[in-house]
Amino acid sequence: MTEEKENGKPEETPGKKEAGKPPEPGNLEDMLKDLSEYVQKKYGSKPLMSIAPAFRPPPPPEPPKTPKKEKEFKLDFNYTPRQVKEYLDRYVIRQEEAKKVLSIAVCDHYNHATHDLGKRIDYDYVKQNVILIGPTGVGKTYLVKCIARLIGVPFVKADATKYSETGYVGKNVEDLVRELVRKADDDIKLAQYGIIYIDEVDKIASAFNVAGRDVSGAGVQRNLLKLMEETEVSLRDPMDISSQIEAMMEFQRGGKVEPKMINTRHILFIVSGAFAELSGIVKRRQTRQAVGFGGNVETGKTDERYLERAATRDFIEYGLEPEFIGRLPVRVVCEELDEKDLFHILTRSEGSVIKQYEAAFDAFGITAAFTKEGMREIARLASKEETGARGLLTVCERILRDFKYELPSTGIKRFSVDRRLVRNPRTALKKILKDPGSAEDTVLRESVARFEKEFLERHDLKITFTPEAVEALAKQAAAVRITVEKFSRLLFKDYPYGLRLVRENTGEQEFAITPEAVEKPGETLNAWVKKAYRGGKKKASG
Repeated sequence: MTEEKENGKPEETPGKKEAGKPPEPGNLEDMLKDLSEYVQKKYGSKPLMSIAPAFRPPPPPEPPKTPKKEKEFKLDFNYTPRQVKEYLDRYVIRQEEAKKVLSIAVCDHYNHATHDLGKRIDYDYVKQNVILIGPTGVGKTYLVKCIARLIGVPFVKADATKYSETGYVGKNVEDLVRELVRKADDDIKLAQYGIIYIDEVDKIASAFNVAGRDVSGAGVQRNLLKLMEETEVSLRDPMDISSQIEAMMEFQRGGKVEPKMINTRHILFIVSGAFAELSGIVKRRQTRQAVGFGGNVETGKTDERYLERAATRDFIEYGLEPEFIGRLPVRVVCEELDEKDLFHILTRSEGSVIKQYEAAFDAFGITAAFTKEGMREIARLASKEETGARGLLTVCERILRDFKYELPSTGIKRFSVDRRLVRNPRTALKKILKDPGSAEDTVLRESVARFEKEFLERHDLKITFTPEAVEALAKQAAAVRITVEKFSRLLFKDYPYGLRLVRENTGEQEFAITPEAVEKPGETLNAWVKKAYRGGKKKASG
């Protein structure tokens, strides 16, 4: 019988909770522990303790995230074809016709994109996708990379041989568009005006002797067709696990998955390949035509001339799908590079590999002075590699590898890359290590002489460093770990204007650079100018 108090209510048994009252959160673990011990006694296991964490109260909901503000985007393209070509001339040697054709195609494409962005289109436009034809190392990739850098759009390069038809083992061509978005830091509006460059398309030409479906040749070409015109590409790869997990988490948070798409309407596609056998196909066609109509067969034509005459039927015979080559209306042939072209790449191109090696040695406070004779020899050896401009890097790495290993551990600050070093690098390295002072003096004199010549050619002002000034210049350049020539350009950047004033007032044609001018360039120049104005036709330098 339940004991009752005076008020008639049953007395609560100590340790018991009121019926229907949920356990306090603080006692939840104790309850699970007690229940687990009971199960252990009865069944000999602890299943509840193993799942106890699942019964913990859920964490408080995260505060709602502030939506990211979309980046403002404006396609600001206002170049003329001549301006684009002039920019390419700074980096790419030769390839005059290729640079001209590419400049026109790029301007047409991005002018249309600008008008379309401003809703000013009242005509049908066919996209100016490009096919570049030429051997390796002639600058095909570099041309496209420079164009993307000039316009300020993301650029993706890939080899066609790495892709296969959708559903088969291998990369999907839509991954190119997704990679473009990643290159644009997930800015979809910017990415949809980017450039996709696909190399080695000649290697995905349809193989007629393949049994079954050609998934890496014709299949890839078919998949590229829709991308090269206009289609919507999902930024979530259905074959990528991480993309699917992201979509699942988004669904759990909001109950739905927002589609992330990018349109390829304004993405410029440029493809390239060597097409080694294409010239033979063109030659046979022209020979048949000439014989069939009673004409003369042209002889002595180079492969480049035949490639320039390649028609759509020739590409189809080579193995490209008619629809694929039809979406590449702009066709450009790049010329092979000879020894002279390679020398000009070293000496004239702003992307010269020489700058790369100067920077590599400069990182250790070492000046690598490349002479013209040395660069001519590098170009001669590179031409024998038969890999175009890539041969320059091959030769430079071969001759300078031991120098990059040995010299940073010595106190040597300068050495000259001349013809003898290029021809016999090991002997030259031994000589430098044996007598570093002689090698450094030679390089120092050559560096100062080059700067004096450069100053004369650029400003029509002749300057001459005294031996003491050369030593002072070398010490200061070594202290800041840059080359003597670079240091001289920085130190005397204001001298052209000041020296012209001195020349106008004194008639002086040659100026001696003293240690004082090296130590205090600004004060020295001001003193010369003041002296010239006070003294008229008197000598100003000192």
